Amino acid sequence: MPLHQFDYIFAVGIIFAALDAWNIGANDVANSWATSVASQSVTYLQAMILASAMEFAGCVGVGARVADTIRTKIVDTTLFADDPAILMLGMVCAVVASSIYLTFATRVGMPVSTTHSILGGVIGMGVASVGANGIQWVGSGSGTGAINSGVVQVFLAWIIAPGLSGCFAAILFLVTKYSVLLRRNPAIWALRVVPIYFALTAMLLTMLLLWKGGSYEVNLTEPEIAGTIVGVGAAFGLLTAITLVPWMYRVVIKEDWQLRWYHIPLGPLLLRRGDVPPPPEDADPAIKDYYEGRLTKEELEAKKATQRGDVEILGGGGDAADKTANGETAAAAEKAANVDGSDAASAERPNQSPLANVRKPPKKLVGPKPDDKWYEGRVLFWYVKWALLRGIDQDVVHAESTNSKLAKGLEEVHAHAQRFDNRTEYMYSFLQIMTAATASFTHGANDIANAIGPFATVYQIWSEGALPATGKSEVPVWILCFGGAMLVIGVWTYGYNIMRNLGNRLTLQSPARGFSMELGSAITVILATRLKLPVSTTQCITGATVGVGLCSGTWRTVNWRMVLWIYLGWFITLPVTGIISGCLMGIIINAPRWGYSG
Repeated sequence: MPLHQFDYIFAVGIIFAALDAWNIGANDVANSWATSVASQSVTYLQAMILASAMEFAGCVGVGARVADTIRTKIVDTTLFADDPAILMLGMVCAVVASSIYLTFATRVGMPVSTTHSILGGVIGMGVASVGANGIQWVGSGSGTGAINSGVVQVFLAWIIAPGLSGCFAAILFLVTKYSVLLRRNPAIWALRVVPIYFALTAMLLTMLLLWKGGSYEVNLTEPEIAGTIVGVGAAFGLLTAITLVPWMYRVVIKEDWQLRWYHIPLGPLLLRRGDVPPPPEDADPAIKDYYEGRLTKEELEAKKATQRGDVEILGGGGDAADKTANGETAAAAEKAANVDGSDAASAERPNQSPLANVRKPPKKLVGPKPDDKWYEGRVLFWYVKWALLRGIDQDVVHAESTNSKLAKGLEEVHAHAQRFDNRTEYMYSFLQIMTAATASFTHGANDIANAIGPFATVYQIWSEGALPATGKSEVPVWILCFGGAMLVIGVWTYGYNIMRNLGNRLTLQSPARGFSMELGSAITVILATRLKLPVSTTQCITGATVGVGLCSGTWRTVNWRMVLWIYLGWFITLPVTGIISGCLMGIIINAPRWGYSG
């Protein structure tokens, strides 16, 4: 029978499950999209639209329709058989602790594992209710301890996830670097290998969907799964060679400014187009400068010299070959001094399209506040836009311009990173978007369970008055929609705070680098899924970013201050949420009350 006497517990559970899902959107979705936005493969607005569609589709379409009563299998639920309402209360305490901590972590820009957050909450409530002996500290399997379950998995994840993903991402990027980016004509070489990369990426992402997936059932044998993976990869690579490669040849090599994305299906027919007419003065650049605003080492030295007063920038009419006091050319010093957008700052990089231009300030979606009274329609509409779209107006690409102490010294970090041909980088942006979208889909299918899994347990006990008979809780579609909606709202309203910390604040981003990072992270998740190893997507993308950052041959290309900040978040997640949850649970179940006789 329904436990209507505990309606208030159910109501509190709804509120904090919503907050937890909101935080998963604000904190965790950056794992999929931070590198794509930071490398300028997509704009922040485009990333939010794609993330919303993929995350919601993954959550509602193939999300976990059946969730473990305690998803991480940390507490023995049979201990609550005589009083299931205590488990309902415990799950609410766990979600409250998780959501409070995630709100703090998101506010201070600390990327953390939402899985470990709810895990800590479950541990805390378990210790407070059934004691430490009721917690599975080390997993059990076949009579021996198993390291891939239990509390020990959290500590292993700190090493396994970033280590594996860093290695995979570094290998991918080094292969790309020496086989394409450093070749004499990298754009042509990129055209040759792009179909191969698309095939490989499609195969890996098919593995991700088949093995990590969601609640959909895969009724294929192992040989059939292998055939499906290879077949999808080969078909996608062939499709890319027929359609996308001719389009990129015309746009990148021939600089055909008239083509748009919807011309891609024309494929080989595009090769029959004649000569490209001169572009009009107001034509948008086809190839952007992906290193815009990032100084090289020479430019940074010239800027420092200028700031110290060592350099006198030569005026008009001077000899272009004249040197400044510190040996740098006047042009380099002037470019460094005007890096924020002047014509001097837009000097072309090697092999860059002449259509590339300087940075334009992004158009604001919110706009200025109307001068009318606060209760009038225009002002109320502005408040709605401010609440929903303020996050989109944040600059997460050039975040080093903020006053954050974590961004201190980023010019030095970026200056030590190598620059590559912008035309070649442009081709990798398509691969990066494909990888990010698939990772976002699987994230919605799986990680939303961190919020709705415990809440599903609360709902089932509240509505039925008993523990789930199978040890698992059915997740109604309305809960999936509820969790997916809150996740999307979190992405739009506060996702920027984590997005910028996982982007250029960690190392210099570009499409080729970002693609290697995201695919390296995906490979780690795939491998961990098959081997049942404990990994977190936050830890995977962080390790992949550091791994690729080190591929320039120096440790100076990584912002180690940010790495330590992120690691601190991982370290404190479990104890903080455990303490909050345990204190709440212990106080509530042991508090004195009217009629208490014990």
